[in-house]
Amino acid sequence: MNMENYYSTRKNVFERIQDASTATKLLMSLMMACFTGLMAQIIIPLPWTPVPITAQTFAVLCSGLLLGKKYGCLSQILYVVLGVAFIPWFGGMTGGIDVFLGSTGGFFIGFIIASYFIGLITERYAKARNFTRMAIIIGIANFGLIYIPGLAGLALWMSSQGMAFTFIDVLMMGLVPFIVGDIVKILGAASVSKVFLPKD
Repeated sequence: MNMENYYSTRKNVFERIQDASTATKLLMSLMMACFTGLMAQIIIPLPWTPVPITAQTFAVLCSGLLLGKKYGCLSQILYVVLGVAFIPWFGGMTGGIDVFLGSTGGFFIGFIIASYFIGLITERYAKARNFTRMAIIIGIANFGLIYIPGLAGLALWMSSQGMAFTFIDVLMMGLVPFIVGDIVKILGAASVSKVFLPKD
């Protein structure tokens, strides 16, 4: 396949996703929720924090890129709601309201917000779909929109458990151990944008 055909195919696939029926988009949202649940099972527990390293953030970041603001956001709402209701697809094959209200609950809220934000930028600004710009946008979503509610939720949970902690403690438990891995996931998602999304 020459480059002209590649660009044409990429644009056609993107437009077909954008123009798909509501039923098809709902199905794609459900599939992305399943992908998020699958990636959540790639897990590395850390002994000093209840927040594990998982690969699910990569799926969250890609959901907005591939499905846009509305259906990317919906995929993460489905992931959270179905995980709370009856599907044990949170990290470590867990689920239920107790997990949502636990140490990682704030991150679930961040997933929904970040997916919407990335989808919004992807839909509105075609020039933002190149690698460098998208890496910056995804980095903002990851470290701002996911971690702010995530760390707030972690702090609330620690307080509810009667734990004495400082702001530095929260950062060491909920942010610092994940920075390197998150950078890898951000660059991976930016690569998805570069390869699969049209730039016009």
